[in-house]
Amino acid sequence: MRVSTLNRKIHRWGAILTALPVLIIVLSGMLLQLKKETNWIQPPTCKSSGGPLVIGFDRILEIASGIPEADVSSWDDIDRLDMRPGRGIVKVRPRSRWEIQIDMATGEVLQVAYRRSDIIESIHDGTFFHSAVKLWVFLPVAVVILALWCTGIYLFLLPHLRRR
Repeated sequence: MRVSTLNRKIHRWGAILTALPVLIIVLSGMLLQLKKETNWIQPPTCKSSGGPLVIGFDRILEIASGIPEADVSSWDDIDRLDMRPGRGIVKVRPRSRWEIQIDMATGEVLQVAYRRSDIIESIHDGTFFHSAVKLWVFLPVAVVILALWCTGIYLFLLPHLRRR
């Protein structure tokens, strides 16, 4: 079999085999590109009152527990805290995917909003479907895409190389 024929077959079958995962990666990646511009994907960061940062972790948990949508009763329900000392806020991110922004000077709740960027990121890297999908589907797809890139460059350059 000639190299050009083999390249075309690899290119054709590789494109078919990777079509659905690539579509998922591209569409979720497009949404992630817009996460700072679209409040629907990721809530905007609020500004605080500007006072000294005085509230502690116990008070943060108490405030977050008072938000019914967030479904927080203990630290086990909280995925992470995003501290922004320069802005004077802390973003509490519970496992329920809600985001609570708290003024670290006054303890006032500045915003409660649903955060979709984390679920979109998990779709993008494959962990949304199952943790094994990341390594056993999306990683091989990346290798096949690299092969598609190589064969595509070769197929593009082949006519130019033949003319020389």
